[in-house]
Amino acid sequence: MNEDRDDAPKPEQFSRLAELADTPVSAVQPEPESVSAARPARTTPEPEPADEVTVARREFARLLGEFRRTAVLVPFDASESLWTADFNGVRWICAFSDEEALARFAVARGDAGREWTYQTILGARLLDVMVPMLPGPGGVALDAGSTDGTLFPPVAGIVPDEVAVDLGGTGTQ
Repeated sequence: MNEDRDDAPKPEQFSRLAELADTPVSAVQPEPESVSAARPARTTPEPEPADEVTVARREFARLLGEFRRTAVLVPFDASESLWTADFNGVRWICAFSDEEALARFAVARGDAGREWTYQTILGARLLDVMVPMLPGPGGVALDAGSTDGTLFPPVAGIVPDEVAVDLGGTGTQ
């Protein structure tokens, strides 16, 4: 068998095009001095740098997409139901990125001595299928209790619209 086959799968390589998207072309490819001196100055304004809210939204969208494509560990409670926690009227499915994160959670709870049963579930399945099955508003808490924990709340764009909480209204007519 030839191990150097051209049809063998190659590892995916990711470019950093997203980082270059907001970078002016002149910063990516500097022009030779003789060419730039002969060219008239640009008349089009440079794009303004993104504000903090826009940057945070982009980062969260990237994180959400990564979560949706990733299999996470979801522990079961004593009644063999998904481990959830209620906080401020929202039921959160607790999910963990790996066994080490689940172990840290167990130690923090003082439950490191018991056996933890869990299932590996795709993040998209948690958000699209499991959250709508919860009674009332629900979301996913990834790596709960850690400094790297992330919440995927019950809002449109994260969970299905029919179970999303409407944050747009003020409650007054």
